[in-house]
Amino acid sequence: MFLQFLLGTADTLMVSHISDDAVGVIGISSQLFAAVNILFMAVASGAGILVAQRLGAKKEAEGRLIGIIGAKLCLGLGALLSVLLYFGAGPIASMLQLPAELQPMGETYISIVGGGMIFMAAMAGLGTVIRNTGNTRSPMYIAIGMNIIHIGMNYVVIYGAFGIPPLGLEGVAWSTTISRLLGAVMMIAVFCGCFNQRIEWKDFRLFNRPLFKETLKISWPLGVSMSSWCFTQLVIFALIAMIGSKELSARTYMNTMESFCFLIGFSIALAGQIRIAHLYGSGDHQAAYRCAYQVIWIGLVLVQANALLLYWFGEEAIRLFTDDPEIIMLGVSLLAINLLLQPAKMVNMAIVNALTAVGDTRYVMIVGFIIMWLVAVGGSYYLGIQLGWGLHGIYAAMIADELLRGLLVLVRWRAKRFMVKSAVRLQSEQAALMS
Repeated sequence: MFLQFLLGTADTLMVSHISDDAVGVIGISSQLFAAVNILFMAVASGAGILVAQRLGAKKEAEGRLIGIIGAKLCLGLGALLSVLLYFGAGPIASMLQLPAELQPMGETYISIVGGGMIFMAAMAGLGTVIRNTGNTRSPMYIAIGMNIIHIGMNYVVIYGAFGIPPLGLEGVAWSTTISRLLGAVMMIAVFCGCFNQRIEWKDFRLFNRPLFKETLKISWPLGVSMSSWCFTQLVIFALIAMIGSKELSARTYMNTMESFCFLIGFSIALAGQIRIAHLYGSGDHQAAYRCAYQVIWIGLVLVQANALLLYWFGEEAIRLFTDDPEIIMLGVSLLAINLLLQPAKMVNMAIVNALTAVGDTRYVMIVGFIIMWLVAVGGSYYLGIQLGWGLHGIYAAMIADELLRGLLVLVRWRAKRFMVKSAVRLQSEQAALMS
């Protein structure tokens, strides 16, 4: 995940040599693409969780079929969104509240990168299924290859190497899309061999209505919850754009640096989710319950250590991106607040992923949707815009959102409702067999 994240970081760092305005375009466009990617991740996560549960229960044939169904859903959704983003780039750039001077750049970037969403769908959908089989290394190796290709192409299109004229932000967009295309091809090759029985092209015609419904039952609440988070972030970026272009650039740089902390925590939470789903599928519910707390403590130690390093060396890191003193001052002032934001995120991610692993996605959806829109978005508007606190007010609202959601999902996990539901389901299955 860190290596995939470097695709965006490489864009931000290298595009900063074009202009801070180009960085702002990438920052707000990336929120849009993250929201789209969340749709793919939601479908893939539902399939991935069921794959892990089936493998834990020694039902590999069902797990394989669920993986195929999830892959087809992601690819179909990716093709549809590629068409919509390519032809609707102009209206979308306006909707994102980009300043007038950034509109042409935004339209170009969104049309090219958005037109390649099917490749992002392949990376998200297939990669999630592969990881839930326990193979977390292959997606990592693919990410390494993608980064080498992407950074190399960025160098050529930004600096005009090998006699090629500099292509600016448009060239970076093509670099991103081509690297994702190559990554998707490699991911398909790995996906076809990720189960004991190899997946052939003819297997993509397979379909099972009950397993499809079971996948959607987990996926649609995940889709609402995860999309809601990304769209709230998109709205918050639009609010920041209303404050000013320097604030937008500062938030983009901070978002890039904070992501180092976030990715550590999220990767640990995701590993915990895979482990908990396997344990839950095997019937070892107590071990699954304890695993969530192990994830929290391991994650808190590593995330907070990373946040402290960022606090100590953050100013030097910001200067790698920009030499604008106002942007640097804004970024540095937010580094201390980040020490509160990251631990709150870690607790929230750990328990949300644990609840997701046992299929309790509807509660996560309800809590996430209400709190994110009321506290994160409403609080950002009130504190950041109405009271005039700017970025500091928006950060305060984001911290309040993470803390409140984390508390509510932790209460839910401690209630152990998934154990009760599992016992009831097992009794029903036994009764059906006896009858």
